[in-house]
Amino acid sequence: MPFLTTKLYIPPPHPTLVARPRLIKRLNAGLQGKLTLITAPAGYGKTTLLSEWIPHTNRPIAWVSLDESDNEVEVFWTYFIAALQTIQKDLGENILKVLQYPAPPSVDTLLPELINEIAASSLPIALILDDFHTIKNRRINNTLTYFLDNMPPQMHLIISSRSDPPWPIAHLRGRREMAELHAKNLRFTSEETATFLNNVMGLNLSPEKVTALENRTEGWITGLQMAALSMQGREDIAGFIEAFTGSHRFILDYLMEEVLEQQSPRIQAFLLKTSILGRMTGSLCDAVLDDVNSQLILEQLEETNLFIVHLDDKRCWYRYHHLFAELLRNQLTLTHPQEISALHQRASAWLEAEGLTEETIQHAFAAKDNEQAARLIEKYAQEMLQQSKHSLLSSWIEALPHEIIQNRPWLCVYQSWTRHWAGQREGGEDSLNNAERTLKDAPFLSAEEKRILPGYIATVRAHYALVNGEIPRVIEQSQKSL
Repeated sequence: MPFLTTKLYIPPPHPTLVARPRLIKRLNAGLQGKLTLITAPAGYGKTTLLSEWIPHTNRPIAWVSLDESDNEVEVFWTYFIAALQTIQKDLGENILKVLQYPAPPSVDTLLPELINEIAASSLPIALILDDFHTIKNRRINNTLTYFLDNMPPQMHLIISSRSDPPWPIAHLRGRREMAELHAKNLRFTSEETATFLNNVMGLNLSPEKVTALENRTEGWITGLQMAALSMQGREDIAGFIEAFTGSHRFILDYLMEEVLEQQSPRIQAFLLKTSILGRMTGSLCDAVLDDVNSQLILEQLEETNLFIVHLDDKRCWYRYHHLFAELLRNQLTLTHPQEISALHQRASAWLEAEGLTEETIQHAFAAKDNEQAARLIEKYAQEMLQQSKHSLLSSWIEALPHEIIQNRPWLCVYQSWTRHWAGQREGGEDSLNNAERTLKDAPFLSAEEKRILPGYIATVRAHYALVNGEIPRVIEQSQKSL
């Protein structure tokens, strides 16, 4: 399967970070147990804290940056083991190979071997799973619960998330085998707020203004950062601080407008139109904007700390801070709604040319170009099945309008197969009948496709018959598939 090494990249600490020894001490103390859980809303500096802490520990650290695409069990555990291999190269190597099989065995049967290999290693390991809130798959959580319950003592798991994972961890709390940090711990103290505003952001505020701003933001780090950016160059700082109050969302929306208005029209347009991208590189931004010099702008944004994060050492791939991206997309919808579809279409075309399967299909859907999405799903379906991404493929197919699916024989076959794989037999035969009905008249099918498709249809029918115990039909359909 395509593998993004940038997901294992440990973000370097920012040279101008506010030192937080009180939290570093708590993270180091937490290594005595099994689990450290860091949970807080977006913008509280969870990832930043971990990147600051790593140089202050002697324990080898592995890292996985998770996102929604990691919700297949095999994909999740592939990255999990690959991260461990950044510390010990051969750890879990056999299991990693097995996970690449077209139809790998259940992860539940592989975990004991992984646990035993870790137990046999004398090397202490700490693994960070960042943005764990993006993992929704119940099977992943079940397998992680088993792993945590049986985890060898030389391993420590660190979870960074916007919410608590759905695990039965009360017993870990009871036995003090778990350390926890929440928003109330992560928020800046008065001293940290003053250091950040005056030393890092160079504002030279009086103690009274620092206190007022701390009270307005409740020590919320992203809110403070946006406030500081908005105040740079202003004369009436007291009036600015007095003017905004309310919930975090209100503050963030207000400051977003203030920050955007401080940028040149070209930078504003760049920020808004590239906000549709989950991750960016210069050439991708050039394609989306139909422009040049995007790489220079990305580097400029990083230099000015404008809520952009580099994803690799070469400064090739970037992403916006999640909250920043969310607000930019909201602003794009308000100001340029007629351009959004075309932006996604250009992104999809570039990503397809680069072979980035999941992202190109996601942008086709975002462009509301269902015909393009259908074509791409057909193009990449075999690849997805070989990678055991049945759930993802099924979600794509089911997101298409019914009339598009029923007029495309390949989609009908893939729909029937993914439903069979998920144990949803209802409608599977109807999909295969639709495939047969449209097979002869489908104008976009080649002669070779029309020749081989009946074999695929028969193969799926044989699987249905096998589940139903209809052995004669299994034999009949298997012979047709040859």
